[in-house]
Amino acid sequence: MARAAMSTPAHALADAAPVSFWLDDEDRPAALPALVGDERTDLLVVGGGYSGLWTALIAKERDPGRDVVLVEGQEVGWAASGRNGGFCAASLTHGLGNGLDRWPDELTKLAELGARNLDAIEDTVARHGIDCAFERTGEINVATEPHQVAELREGAEQAARLGLDGVQFLDREALREHVVSPTFLAGLWDRTGVAMLNPARLAWGLKKACLDLGVRIYEHTPATALAADGVGMAARTPYGRVFARRIALGTNVFPSLVRRVRPYVVPVYDHALMTEPLSAEQQAAVGWQGRQGLSDSNHHFHYFRRTADHRILWGGYDAVYRFNAAVRAEYDHRPATYEKLARHFFQCFPQLEGLRFTHTWGGAIDTCSRFSAFFGTAHAGRVAYAAGYTGLGVGATRFGAEVMLDLLAGERTERTELEMVRKKPLPFPPEPLRWAGIGLTQWSMTRADTHGGRRNLWLRAMDKAGLGFDS
Repeated sequence: MARAAMSTPAHALADAAPVSFWLDDEDRPAALPALVGDERTDLLVVGGGYSGLWTALIAKERDPGRDVVLVEGQEVGWAASGRNGGFCAASLTHGLGNGLDRWPDELTKLAELGARNLDAIEDTVARHGIDCAFERTGEINVATEPHQVAELREGAEQAARLGLDGVQFLDREALREHVVSPTFLAGLWDRTGVAMLNPARLAWGLKKACLDLGVRIYEHTPATALAADGVGMAARTPYGRVFARRIALGTNVFPSLVRRVRPYVVPVYDHALMTEPLSAEQQAAVGWQGRQGLSDSNHHFHYFRRTADHRILWGGYDAVYRFNAAVRAEYDHRPATYEKLARHFFQCFPQLEGLRFTHTWGGAIDTCSRFSAFFGTAHAGRVAYAAGYTGLGVGATRFGAEVMLDLLAGERTERTELEMVRKKPLPFPPEPLRWAGIGLTQWSMTRADTHGGRRNLWLRAMDKAGLGFDS
């Protein structure tokens, strides 16, 4: 009886700190001073997450003489960039299946651009000496229901037809050589298209690289409004203004300073747990010697990975939307979700019974109806934006930064010519239809997960309309 009590989610979570494991780091850099007064610059970047940091860095690399200012409302990397799972994927389309559904004629090119983008991230990490535990281990998508095995086989065949030779189907026995769980039936291993990293340290490393190249960064400096200023733009902040020839918006999940963009994005809250370090015996019990990232194949899916110090991050499943697209600090934590995640963890790895969790946290994901980023300009081409990464922003934000810089320069490039870049997703409907529709979609996805993957009439209608919803 005592042993059973030790395995309850409540006991496993009892001592967990309600903070992102990645941000709970003694090497977290001190915040830079806020902007007081006025600044003038060639390029203003709004947002100090990956999107803004990559934009500022690449802008300086393209033109070292360009003056660049970045403003961040709180601290660099504090939001999604410091709270995600640390999966850095080459995919720009939120997976092969989503890309085939939406841009079949461009998918080969999109896969090539995504691979080059991941290579460029790896090169940047090495060139700037960014200590973020970057490991190009790949990711295994696992089947936990019989119908998913066939789906993974089909995924391997699709990858082979597109010439993606780094993708391999693993049957149950082959999968057990990589990781051991009684719930795993098969796997699809993308051997080269995903890296694992420490996400907060990537953000802090990009911050330092930007500073080294001369970018001026102001933290605790939210941009509150944009206005035309002659041939340029002005951005208002609480204690000053920034006058810039061009502006790039990397605000993602937060309400865009271009109001017409707001209906395209909804914030969806995602949550994660981090375990204490596994003992050598516990590590042997789960295998997982290759340190690949893992995710399951359900609509409501889990993602999980090992860290450099032998912990397991376990996140996902619930995707929580708040009425009227609200983004608030109190929504970052949801005890009911933490308990659910802990219960699922021990169902997946019963051999780790008694393991404790040290951290619990959550944050908002910028979700759009096509599950991958969209792009555009405003104010006669003087402002560019990218948003809607839907959980794959660790890698794809670098690509989005290049697109924004191309658009601001008025250049026709292989990126700006893509249909993916030229066209936008469908916007979400206004409230209360948005809340009701997302709720019905969530219920339908849960039902599909427990009914052999069969999509009901509502999901089929959403697919046809191009208004899906990804958990």
